[in-house]
Amino acid sequence: MSDNTPLPGSIRLPDGSWVRGRGLRRPQPTGPAPRFGLYLGSARLRREHDAGLGWPHTWLDWPDFRLPRDEDAAVREIRALHERARAGEAVEVACAGGVGRTGTVIACLAVLSGVDPAEAVAWTRQHHHPRAVETPGQRRWVRRFTPG
Repeated sequence: MSDNTPLPGSIRLPDGSWVRGRGLRRPQPTGPAPRFGLYLGSARLRREHDAGLGWPHTWLDWPDFRLPRDEDAAVREIRALHERARAGEAVEVACAGGVGRTGTVIACLAVLSGVDPAEAVAWTRQHHHPRAVETPGQRRWVRRFTPG
């Protein structure tokens, strides 16, 4: 484990790892920058925010209120983000608003950290945002998400 402290606003996953979920439309939180970020959105969102992300990061093409365009790549990136968090890296995940897509990834991270997929949305709404994982399609995707 690294001696990194969690980023301000991070939540603790059931396996003890930390991740910050946020909305890119809001001001960047004060404090240290993430060591890595996973960002979810359109080419337009990327154009608007990429220059302000001065740390290593990956973008997934993920339309608002939908699922990622490349679901296999999304699963790989979510698993990689979880491994970084487990290793103690200061990581974040963000979309425009920080609720639907970000909540969907946090729910998948919760599954990877031991939460039953059927309970992951409720866990995320309790710990991240009460409206996280906004659409029926996103909820179904979380229920199908498997740890291995």
